[in-house]
Amino acid sequence: MLNEHAKIIKAFSSVGEVVGRKKLQKMIFIAKKLEFPFYEKYNFHFFGPYSEELTLRVEELCNLGFINEVKEKKGGYMQYRYALTDSGEEFLSHFELDLPCLGECMSDMNEQNSRFLELVSTVLYFENLSKEEVQEKVFTLKSKQRYTVEEVEKAYEYIEGLKQRKRND
Repeated sequence: MLNEHAKIIKAFSSVGEVVGRKKLQKMIFIAKKLEFPFYEKYNFHFFGPYSEELTLRVEELCNLGFINEVKEKKGGYMQYRYALTDSGEEFLSHFELDLPCLGECMSDMNEQNSRFLELVSTVLYFENLSKEEVQEKVFTLKSKQRYTVEEVEKAYEYIEGLKQRKRND
């Protein structure tokens, strides 16, 4: 019944803590695009792919005490820190989730900054387009981020590295 919630908890169990709602959104979206079994629906939003379903699931997991959310004032905005609780670990122990390589991929993504993950997720969102068309979308839709051609190329390399890691597992 709560299988989709358990998958989110599994993602948290591999990284310990995720700092930022945007980062969490991008990490799960990228994992989904890597064909991990996340089924939240995503739409393109201000900061790239966004899932209202994921937001609601995380809120539910916080309300259940499985994930701890800490709000901290950072400059002119609120930043959120998420971490798995002991209750969340206990809940997860009731599920048999075979997600090889998820922990490794999530940990790698968690080490990246939100800006880069926003670029990576945007590239993946438009993956059915040519590289040139994706680059044009990035430069148009993400003009305020001022991404460079080199950064877009690094995003493609990063995606390929994650896919390779998943294939080798």
